[in-house]
Amino acid sequence: MPEPEYLTFSLYGMMASWGDIAVGEYRPTADHPTRSAVLGLLAAALGIRRDEEERLAALTRAYKVAIRVDAPGMLLRDYHTTQVPSAAKKGRQYLTRKDELAAPREVLNTILSTRDYRCDAVYRVYIWCRDTAPPYSLKTLAEHLQHPVFTLYLGRKSCPLALPVNPEVKTAPDLLTALSEEREIELRFLGRVPGNRDSNVRAYWDCTEGIQAEGTSVRNDESLNRRRWQFGRRDEEYAMIRIVTGGEQHADKQNPT
Repeated sequence: MPEPEYLTFSLYGMMASWGDIAVGEYRPTADHPTRSAVLGLLAAALGIRRDEEERLAALTRAYKVAIRVDAPGMLLRDYHTTQVPSAAKKGRQYLTRKDELAAPREVLNTILSTRDYRCDAVYRVYIWCRDTAPPYSLKTLAEHLQHPVFTLYLGRKSCPLALPVNPEVKTAPDLLTALSEEREIELRFLGRVPGNRDSNVRAYWDCTEGIQAEGTSVRNDESLNRRRWQFGRRDEEYAMIRIVTGGEQHADKQNPT
């Protein structure tokens, strides 16, 4: 029986923001990419728009996702002030931001908000198929990540990629082996990023993969409807994984002593 295939690629940028539950003016970020963010990157690469619900749903059903956090980065909290016309004056139509700011001073109010980002974080993403008939092969996904239809970004349009994603399709006996493999290109370009030389890293994956997990968390990142921005819950497992360098054996790659 052939070994399973995994599409793997890198995500690195000066800033990233992975949506979490947001209430009011505070916009937090998760410490690693959400499932919906990863599938959104694939959709952007393929040229799938947010109103193409059937194509997006097929993408969500067809693939599983795992994340390896090679460097967690640092938290940056950005404090925003924005001038907007008061709600009582919203009956008037403002077509542009310039129109809003041209309103009389006495009707302008200030909105305060706080947004979180991860700075200098390095992630490895792993994609594999749920069944034998996915809408796109892993090779096709890799080709589109190399030449995306829409611009790829790290959670927000203000967070561009700082390096190519370098997609690659590889075979491995199981997900744990795939997660444990080191890539030379990461060390070459990202070796000086704080935390990126650690041999023990945290990994997250969809449940029921047969890996001994340290725990399970509930994530609200299962995309239900992109236009209405609706998401469902799912269980995500996590554990510390030891990266295996060249020449090392793959035994004992979990729970390092």
